[in-house]
Amino acid sequence: MDIHRARFVPYPPSAINALAFSHATPDDETKDPSTLRLAVGRANGNIEIWNPTSGSWLQERVFYGGKDRSVEGLVWTQDRDEKDGNGEVIPGRLRLFSIGYSSSITEWDLSTGLPARHSDGSHSEVWCFAAQPKINGAARKELRAGEDDRQDLVAGCADGTLVLLSTADNDLRFQRFLSRSSKKKARVLSVAYKDRNTVLAGFADSAVRVFDTRNGNVLRNISFGSGPLGGPKEILVWKVKCLPNGDFVSGDSTGEIRIFSGKNYSQLQRIAGHEADVLDLAVSQDGSMILSGGMDRRTCFYSCAAKKKSQRAENWRKVSHKRYHDHDVKAMATYEGNNISVVVSGGIDTQPVVLPLRQFGKELSRALPSLPRTPALVSAPASRLMVSWWNSEIRIWRVKSQSETSERPKVVARLALQGDENITSVSITENGSLLAVATSSEVKIFQLTPISPGAGPSLRIKKLEVPFTIGGRRVQFTADGKWLAIITISNDVRVARIVDATEEECPRVLDQLLHLARLPRSDLQQNALNGTWGSYDRTITQVEFSSDGNILAVADLAGYIDTWVIEGFEDSTAPEVDIDRASKSSAGDDESDEDDEVETEQVTMFGQRWIRNPSGHAIPRLDAMPLLLSFQPAQEGNGPEPNGNPAVHPTRHNPHPHSRVIPSTEQHLLVVSAKHQLYDFEVLAGRLSDWSRRNPLSSYPSQFRSTTDDPAKGCLWDVTDENRRIWIYGEKWLFMFDLSRDFPFDKQQQQQQLESDEASTSTKKRKREGGADEPFRKKNSSGAGDAVPEREASISKVRRFINGGQADQGGDNWTDVLHTRSTTAAARSDDEAAEDAQDDLVTLRRQQQNQTDEATSQELVLVDDSGNNKSRAASEPWWHTFKYRPMLGIVPMSSGASSTRANPLEVVIVERPSWDLDLPPRFTGALE
Repeated sequence: MDIHRARFVPYPPSAINALAFSHATPDDETKDPSTLRLAVGRANGNIEIWNPTSGSWLQERVFYGGKDRSVEGLVWTQDRDEKDGNGEVIPGRLRLFSIGYSSSITEWDLSTGLPARHSDGSHSEVWCFAAQPKINGAARKELRAGEDDRQDLVAGCADGTLVLLSTADNDLRFQRFLSRSSKKKARVLSVAYKDRNTVLAGFADSAVRVFDTRNGNVLRNISFGSGPLGGPKEILVWKVKCLPNGDFVSGDSTGEIRIFSGKNYSQLQRIAGHEADVLDLAVSQDGSMILSGGMDRRTCFYSCAAKKKSQRAENWRKVSHKRYHDHDVKAMATYEGNNISVVVSGGIDTQPVVLPLRQFGKELSRALPSLPRTPALVSAPASRLMVSWWNSEIRIWRVKSQSETSERPKVVARLALQGDENITSVSITENGSLLAVATSSEVKIFQLTPISPGAGPSLRIKKLEVPFTIGGRRVQFTADGKWLAIITISNDVRVARIVDATEEECPRVLDQLLHLARLPRSDLQQNALNGTWGSYDRTITQVEFSSDGNILAVADLAGYIDTWVIEGFEDSTAPEVDIDRASKSSAGDDESDEDDEVETEQVTMFGQRWIRNPSGHAIPRLDAMPLLLSFQPAQEGNGPEPNGNPAVHPTRHNPHPHSRVIPSTEQHLLVVSAKHQLYDFEVLAGRLSDWSRRNPLSSYPSQFRSTTDDPAKGCLWDVTDENRRIWIYGEKWLFMFDLSRDFPFDKQQQQQQLESDEASTSTKKRKREGGADEPFRKKNSSGAGDAVPEREASISKVRRFINGGQADQGGDNWTDVLHTRSTTAAARSDDEAAEDAQDDLVTLRRQQQNQTDEATSQELVLVDDSGNNKSRAASEPWWHTFKYRPMLGIVPMSSGASSTRANPLEVVIVERPSWDLDLPPRFTGALE
């Protein structure tokens, strides 16, 4: 593989300004809610939705913002639980709200990712807001007659006013002013509910005020006095947070936290933990721990003697501080449940960091990926173009081969889209002639043509007329550019037909937009994210065409895969658009309904129409969210293509004829799930391939199974007559698998391989995030990093006894402790335990295979950007490296179906190291 290693592709960082968990505590004490989500608000207006289930931390959705739409605050609420006709409790709907440099609060539609509504009211900019505490089952019985149990919002404004907003009736309305400011510069910087009727507000005039929301009275005005000598006179109270026992804590611009009594509002303690402003606070569920993040990059941990929630906590002390971030720590959020107990922090360095809360000091921290999970890179291998984008800007690069020149890639075109929305997706044809760009409001298509050679390497860009106005979440071209798939904001699948360019005309888009219906799914249960208001789990995240453009596949968050195929052959003499309005009973690709007389449109374009894959219903639902969806490139020269649709012409009895022929060449679809399991589907047959049946998850290399902390981002194919290689990469790893060969599945071989990996790791330690050295990283249940490793073990070997007698009497039975622990950890893996039950079946399937891997092993050749060859005899059907990190993406510069030993696969690896980020100046301490 020929590698171009690039660090010059820009991707501006976006600071984390807000963090919020959807649940403060679990409703069921025995398990964490399946709908638990973390919302991350960034300075570019995007909101990321993360799923922390089982500590996997997957980025599921991104709600794209726009120009000057920074997210400065996030809050979740949940509606009242209801009962269905059978008397079963249906959880209330989760609702997400945000603020950012405006006088309104925005509620987001979780199913579409668009703003659902904005609040009204004649007040100034909202600087902070908070949600009313949720009432649990026991407290709901104590509600007075006429009192509502909804979660209203309180907002603090730049002019010092506090505003109450109602969330009743699935709306967001201005209710009334809670207080009016009587001083200048009395900005409300932070606000929090002490209980459902008491609000704490931190101001910019060195004060914290306590309000009664029922009548607007000021219960107490707590003054902080003047600032330190040589500094500003006013103290900015950046954050106030309530403890479970009624006490509350504040963080201010002096770098101190102050603990106050919840009964008489007197100051109990004052601790100087930071050298600069304290920007955010986090509190544990039992009120025994406080964490603070500040401008000095520190995350400080405070503790007190464990007491009951009803008692006052005393003798708070600072335990430790550490710099998990490279810049200001601006936001923190906590969740404590049955399994997950973490605090997440973020700031200007763009990277969320997960810290253990219940197991603080016993487990390591964990840094989540800061780059987007879907790579912001695409390429046109035939014309050697690479496209990168961010926010509303696009850059197109031309990459020359190393044999032509040693010059770095050059920018040949720049685009700045008109409008305020950020780009959601970009696609380019294989020859680089067409470029599609999607935003939440529209889809734009551009024609790219090279300028004459004498004018330089630039491109001429012309915008094509698009006859429809529709926003898109994902767009995808076929390789030849004749079809464009559009995943709309409402998760509909639309397909547009593009007519090739001629000498007289430019490419044009046909007026008719096809709608492809997905299979109805009835096994999704209604929960806080899925209901009558919309289905969050049915959000389409992956879309892919086959290499010949005859099959389209999409996948959603729930793990469902839908496929469609083209029926008929392209006929240039046929009508461009032929619409047959048939009854629903005769439309085989439409959903069944009781009313069979409802008319639907069957659209044929140039003799072709899209229908559901006849075997698509047989493709099973995945056990986890799909991360990747990719068709194996077809080998060139599979046979002659028919010329049009012979003997298909309209008659009086058949005015809309079309060919019923569907593709006959089988296509392989590779799907990588969130558990990093590879599914190789035979799409037309609707089944798993023989390779997938013979290679369960337990046979995968342990190095690959341990990368679930860093989800897969993309893949590339390298298919030849001898090999069927797939290159899969994440942010910090790159793996190659040869799907033409099986993984070693013998138990004894697996144990020997594990021991060999451990021995090599102990001699040459890899620097991993958090300092873990084991090749198979055992996940803990808290949701943060692994357990703190034991650096020095007092016992290095153990001897095993069975039934009171010594085992293995005939020989040396001493076993290394490291091997014993690793083997035990691997045996406890849930994935392996699930696959062990199929060992006999897998062995039976492999009996028909020719076990000649060593005789047929191919040489794996890597060529880096300096031209150095690195050869390795590939005795195993896989290879990996952790050399490239962090990776924005990898794009091919040559076709994956035509590589040879003389002309290997050529790719561009784009890295964005943290030290190369263009960040603003940071605070410098006294000893730095």
